[in-house]
Amino acid sequence: MNILVTIITILLVISSLLLIASILLHKGRGGGISDMFGGGISTSMRSSGVAEKNLNRITVIVALVWISTVVLLGLVTKVNY
Repeated sequence: MNILVTIITILLVISSLLLIASILLHKGRGGGISDMFGGGISTSMRSSGVAEKNLNRITVIVALVWISTVVLLGLVTKVNY
């Protein structure tokens, strides 16, 4: 059972890092923290509409993997202990 918990924990860490990276890659929607770090400086270097849609899909898929690993880890640890 410890091997399963270890595998799920590794998957959770990887999906957490991918989720953070995919959220940070999104373009800002207006004022706020994204403009404070130079988000409003160059609009020509932004991603296109197709790239943004694909990034949205990737973010949703990674978020679903993250949620399922959190739930699975909770169920495994509840049964294990």
